[in-house]
Amino acid sequence: MDVAVVAVGGHESADGAALSGTFGAGLAAVPCGRGLHQHVSALLRDTDSPVCVVPMTLGRDPLMVADTARTLLALPREGRERVVLADGFGTTEHLTGWLRAAASRVPAEHGLLVAAPAGDAYDDAELFRVARLVWQYGRHRIVEVALLGGDPDPERGVERCRALGAAQVTALAASFVAPGLPDAQPLLSPAAAARVLAARVDAALRRMRSAGDDGIGSALRAADHHGTSHSHGDGHGHAHGHADPHAHAHSHGHADAYAHSHDHAHAHPHRHDRAAPAPVSPVS
Repeated sequence: MDVAVVAVGGHESADGAALSGTFGAGLAAVPCGRGLHQHVSALLRDTDSPVCVVPMTLGRDPLMVADTARTLLALPREGRERVVLADGFGTTEHLTGWLRAAASRVPAEHGLLVAAPAGDAYDDAELFRVARLVWQYGRHRIVEVALLGGDPDPERGVERCRALGAAQVTALAASFVAPGLPDAQPLLSPAAAARVLAARVDAALRRMRSAGDDGIGSALRAADHHGTSHSHGDGHGHAHGHADPHAHAHSHGHADAYAHSHDHAHAHPHRHDRAAPAPVSPVS
């Protein structure tokens, strides 16, 4: 079956602009919101193929997943039955496994710098948690975090690694955006990334055929437990702009804040006797 695949990008892919570095220029990559609405509307108007939308998150951008679902709901009803929303490209469990696999190819004496674009405070905290797990179940004594466009930035991250005793530092991309440092390791090879994307599309189409589930309803709840309750200055709900002239005011209910914090991801002088989780397959 011919299917039009649309990749939706957020901060983990520079709003989709960085996806061509992994998937090539042939993948239709758009930012969430107006760009997504216009692109899918054009596909529904100009083709008879089903449209599969894939949120290109690695687990650190649940707000983008929910906003993608809201944008698809704003499409005209005519033709919307051909639209299916896939699960996100990866979860933070996938991200941790893929980073551990990338780290296994780096000499043990190197410091590791886990680098990804900055998001909100909770997205960034999640990156520190992932880096801590990479250290916990890895063989590298020094694992630090760098936030592209945030703090600590890559330069500061490298400085921290060297201050902790690393003579050499290797950056690991924890997103689709290249860290911009020498000898940086990509998260996935283009072939592995293509297999993951194909698996997400196939699963979404099977779900639609077997159960009539377009995936939008569950995606609307993707950010239900993201961070803590917060206000936006005036104490009222905030609106997300989409191409369709609708607005919705809502507050984010975040019942479960992170129960622990990781101020730094560098090694501590002790380890816990816990079995390491199995690395994640690229297409799991």
